[in-house]
Amino acid sequence: MFSLQKLLGKKDKFFDLLEASAREACTSVQALAKFLENPDRLKTLDEFILSRRKEKRITDEISEALCTTFVTALEREDIEALSVGLYKIPKTVEKIAERILLAPHFIKGIDLSRQVVMLDKATQTLLAMLQGMRAGEDLEKIKAHNDCLQVIEGEADKLMLELLRELYSLSHSPVQVVFLKDIFELLEKVADRCRDTGNVISHVVLKNS
Repeated sequence: MFSLQKLLGKKDKFFDLLEASAREACTSVQALAKFLENPDRLKTLDEFILSRRKEKRITDEISEALCTTFVTALEREDIEALSVGLYKIPKTVEKIAERILLAPHFIKGIDLSRQVVMLDKATQTLLAMLQGMRAGEDLEKIKAHNDCLQVIEGEADKLMLELLRELYSLSHSPVQVVFLKDIFELLEKVADRCRDTGNVISHVVLKNS
């Protein structure tokens, strides 16, 4: 069990805030899954905006708390890095929905379910890592979670290349090619955000082991 838990135990408010932030990241990906379920249903960005606003409030609360809290279980720069990394996830997911709403007819017939499943697994893994860090799990367990994130990111990258290969070989219009390429790259970027945040968590646990 590493030393963060020995410093302040499980009641550090920053753990609460970071876990809440990770849950909003999960919520945003789940909202994207629902968004893509029925291509003919009238769609809005309401769920994404709500999730991103909640995430922003959490991020602001973390920033304010860093200014008024003198003793924390985590180093301030680590808290900031985790907060920023987690905030970028729902923000990027919202961008995907925004792009789709610009030209929803271009996405018809395109299956993005594999990417969404990967992203759901990635955000759930991040939440598990934060909960494990709070509970004082040893470095090996945290590293196992992080290894999972690395695999997900690698699979997401391969899938994006596969989809791009198909996209360039089929008879799509140039405008649709540009549109779908943007969507594919944003989906892969969410996986990158999750991987980067997982790396920060692993680094924090390593420093405090």
